[in-house]
Amino acid sequence: MLEVDNVSISYGKTSAVSDVSLTVEEGEIVGIIGPNGAGKTTLLDAISGFKGYEGSIRFGGEEIRGLTEQEIVQRGLVYCTEDRDLFPFFSVHENLLMGAQFREDRDAVQEDLEFVYDLFPRLDERRDQHAETMSGGEQQMLAVGRSLMSDPDLLMLDEPTLGLAPVIIEDIKEAIERLSDAGLTILLAEQNSTFALDHAERLCLLERGEITRQGDAETLKNDDYVRDAYIGVV
Repeated sequence: MLEVDNVSISYGKTSAVSDVSLTVEEGEIVGIIGPNGAGKTTLLDAISGFKGYEGSIRFGGEEIRGLTEQEIVQRGLVYCTEDRDLFPFFSVHENLLMGAQFREDRDAVQEDLEFVYDLFPRLDERRDQHAETMSGGEQQMLAVGRSLMSDPDLLMLDEPTLGLAPVIIEDIKEAIERLSDAGLTILLAEQNSTFALDHAERLCLLERGEITRQGDAETLKNDDYVRDAYIGVV
């Protein structure tokens, strides 16, 4: 579904991502782990059309270079950013509807609204509440919910557990599991390596803009370097 081939990204003369290659197959959860500043967000920004790049990024077999961010979303590649990018003075319900602004099938939009409210009951309870007045965990649920309203074939999640309390992380975990069971393809970028290793079938370790390890979850869990540097001795 997604092919990233020898992608490099720079800020001026500073290299942020160097010769990164990865694939995401339909129905998979693929994780990108690594420390803060490793290039995870920069890579997702390029895949979503927000940053220029060298190399090739293909979604559904089509090179995305030259497509607008809107066109990429309409093709089914949807990005839930670390910053959440909510409309602070809009209600929960209005923010969710903004996620569906490019969709024409209103019956399908209504079905997806019901699905999101079922996925995150707290949003249903707060549907008239302004986003700015919600807790960080509730805002994260809203950001994921709004992304789902765009009807993604592949959902990219950037640091969905960052700064969240354990009880909220559990809610996010259950949501990801339900989405995976429903067949949604997910690319998950996470500093929380344990969380990513528990949910992704395959992972890439990104360090200083380069992939230094990759493989299935069990292989990386048993990798001495990954365990010592990112998980801890278990």
